[in-house]
Amino acid sequence: MKNKSIDKEIASLERAEKRFLNKYKEKKDTKLDQILAEKIPDKLEETLDMAFSKAFRFIFSKGTALIEKTYPRKKIGDRFDSDSQKLRVNARRKDLKRFNYRAGGAGMAHTIASTVAGTAMGIAGVGIPDVAVFTSLLLRNIYEISMRYGYEFEGEQEQKFILRIIAASLKYGDEIVRGNKEINTLIEIGLNYDDKTVDELIDEAAIALSRALLYMKFLQGIPIVGAVGGASDFIYMDRIGDYALLKYRRRFLMDQNIELNFTQPTK
Repeated sequence: MKNKSIDKEIASLERAEKRFLNKYKEKKDTKLDQILAEKIPDKLEETLDMAFSKAFRFIFSKGTALIEKTYPRKKIGDRFDSDSQKLRVNARRKDLKRFNYRAGGAGMAHTIASTVAGTAMGIAGVGIPDVAVFTSLLLRNIYEISMRYGYEFEGEQEQKFILRIIAASLKYGDEIVRGNKEINTLIEIGLNYDDKTVDELIDEAAIALSRALLYMKFLQGIPIVGAVGGASDFIYMDRIGDYALLKYRRRFLMDQNIELNFTQPTK
């Protein structure tokens, strides 16, 4: 593989990351947000924080194996191995892009699934209980993206990486820039250098999701307009999925770059 193939893909990634960060440079509250802020019960925020925290802890401890049964893990692994072989043999930029194409397709499929589930529960007037469903679909999405780039999702280091992705993707302004920089640094120096605990990062991710979805989950609990709140799941599933694609793509390209420099004969 030629260095310029990796270099071009890294340059493309940097531009995509910049676009993502610029998109969330500033948070703009809508009129609906301002109206709902006055009507939301004081305890709803705390309840939502706890619901997301419990969902993460349950899935990480007992639910990952169940999620794993909902997609063809072996098929994904075999396809990655096949694509990796083509990459090593042909060493073309389009061989690198093949991984992005496959991972992007996985993200879209699960975003659609989340929208259907969220809207259905919104129509039924279910706001908070669907947190477990949303969290499961969210993690399933990220798990499949990680596998399509050749990474596992089990283990403490990978859990922390996933939680950082979720929390950072939902921030704005300087906070999203800082969160993105922290993740990129860990990708560069190694995930084992993350000095935060899983519990700390679960709380951060739970709070980020709670703040992002607070108004819509309240709206989703009202049967007449619940579908509007439920459809908001699409917006945040899509946003987190887009960011996860960027971060796993970065890991993949950095690892490919290291492998290239290590295996390429010196002149």
